Amino acid sequence: MKDVSALIQENGAVQDRSIYWDDDIYLLEQERIFARAWLFLTHESQIPLPGDFIATRMGEDEVIVTRHTDGSLKAFLNSCSHRGNQICYSEMGNSKSFTCAYHGWSFGTDGKLINVPLENETYYNNIDKNRFDLRQVAQIDSYRGLIFATFDPTAPPLMDFLGDMAWYMDAFMDVPGGTELLGPPMKSILDCNWKVPVENFIGDGYHVGWAHAAALDAIQSPLTSMKGNAPGYEPKTSGIQVATEGGHGMGIIWDAAAALHVNPAYGEWINYRTEMVREKRGEWGAKLYNGHWDASIFPNCSFLYGTNTFKHWQPAGPRSIEVFTWTLVEKEMPEELKQYLSVMNMMTFGTAGMLETDDGENMEGCTGTNKGWVTRQGKVYSGMGQINEGPHDELPGIVSDGIVCETSYRGFYRAWADMMSGKSWEEMSRGGSRRSIKEVA
Repeated sequence: MKDVSALIQENGAVQDRSIYWDDDIYLLEQERIFARAWLFLTHESQIPLPGDFIATRMGEDEVIVTRHTDGSLKAFLNSCSHRGNQICYSEMGNSKSFTCAYHGWSFGTDGKLINVPLENETYYNNIDKNRFDLRQVAQIDSYRGLIFATFDPTAPPLMDFLGDMAWYMDAFMDVPGGTELLGPPMKSILDCNWKVPVENFIGDGYHVGWAHAAALDAIQSPLTSMKGNAPGYEPKTSGIQVATEGGHGMGIIWDAAAALHVNPAYGEWINYRTEMVREKRGEWGAKLYNGHWDASIFPNCSFLYGTNTFKHWQPAGPRSIEVFTWTLVEKEMPEELKQYLSVMNMMTFGTAGMLETDDGENMEGCTGTNKGWVTRQGKVYSGMGQINEGPHDELPGIVSDGIVCETSYRGFYRAWADMMSGKSWEEMSRGGSRRSIKEVA
């Protein structure tokens, strides 16, 4: 494996191609990123009742996430502490316990061992069941209903991990009634490295007019003018791109939250709620609420606010991922509007959506070319806009005018490099630039 310290260069702008292909690098990611970072699990709306559960992964570790009998959230390995068999084969449901199909050991919704068949006859009543509870995550917490967990007991609290990203997300998540994810999720498999879709969603405004030209033409929305990267792009007025501490980031197109929707009901909803957001979060909050976002939460969770898609990119080896897609909505929206947004999500960023298929082909291409040994010795570049980024007078993070730049790419890869280096949490720069928030809060 190449020297880890040389994989990311020029302040995050240059990436070694081997990070999208190399097996040893992928294994090190499992140890230094997925076994340490806070990882998205599910939304509280998916497990509202005691006994509700979902089965998911943290990196490649299978876990069960439950709503325990006391209402608390629990997450533990989906592997029996007796002989290691998978315990839960259902993707989601409601259960009072989980019983291993191999030897019948049973565990509660908190992961505690509660029953051992023939305990008296074979163990002679001499087994300490407390020794064999399922392996718990070190920390579990939720932010605005989004549930995250980490295996690292030394990781900072979730809100510290999210940092300024949480402040930005509050513009559309801290609304009356909050938000929810409509599920169950759509699922697909892409033959690409997990980092490729994360960097695409974190701020690739460059590809929108080119890769999605045909789709933009078919949809006929205010964003259609972007097709073909036509002249007339105005970086000073189109929006912003932001890299926050922790490798999180986003690109935001101003006044475009409802731009891809032909049904005027969504635009009417945005207009109706804007004043509430303005009263609570000020002018910047209202401006962010009215924008269309492409964003990623480090390491492997992304969303598009406006298009209302929420993605989880589950690594399945260095060259394959499983994609989970929900529809992101506000809880207080009328049911008809929620269903409309769900249908639009399927049509645009669902498994066979118009925009998803464009992206999927390019994501696989960005990974597959690195199969060649000579190709893999090279590097790729994300230096766009470096000359035009820095602290903002009012907004936190590293900010660049316009959405067509790669500021948030660089923040993501700085955080990736920090974690891969094995630095402690205290040593890591976390990829962005933390500033105190004053009037904008």
